[in-house]
Amino acid sequence: MVALPLSVLSVCTGNICRSPLVEQLLQARLGEAGVSAIVTSAGTRALVGHPMTPEAAGLAIRYGAAPQAHAATQLSRELIEAADLVLTATREHRSEVVSLYPRAARYAYTLNQFARLVAAIPPTPSAGPEAITTYLAEVSTTKGLTPPPHDAADDDIEDPYRQSEEIYAHVAHSIDRAVTQITAALAAAEMRR
Repeated sequence: MVALPLSVLSVCTGNICRSPLVEQLLQARLGEAGVSAIVTSAGTRALVGHPMTPEAAGLAIRYGAAPQAHAATQLSRELIEAADLVLTATREHRSEVVSLYPRAARYAYTLNQFARLVAAIPPTPSAGPEAITTYLAEVSTTKGLTPPPHDAADDDIEDPYRQSEEIYAHVAHSIDRAVTQITAALAAAEMRR
């Protein structure tokens, strides 16, 4: 059962580009939507203690997150176990999450995969504080039933580290689109309470 607030963990490789961008945008959007959540991030090979890249930090602000300090954190079993929902940048990151904590297979998705799933599964009416828990369980049961993307790589978000501004912009746009979809779904589930 999800204890309020909802705990979301975002995962990428270095924890300086993609996952902190997801963390900051999702935290801002869920807060604006009235969904009680704590969003954190970590990296499978984190550059521990490093800030976000200037490009990612700038894009976070451009897409509506408040400026905030970030220090990269190494992914651990404890972080995964404490989360209600894990959103990864790629399928490889999801595999690493599940290898560290196999029970996470029920609640770990790539960001794009989760956005695709929640777009296909509108929340059903549910009462009480467990509305989001019920919705997350519904989404989990449909993992194998919802058609995959035409290209499996569409569930992955490219690593922009040391790449061009255009790549960063493309990545931020992809993250923003997924975060927008996820926020709408979780806010709708929260409204069912």
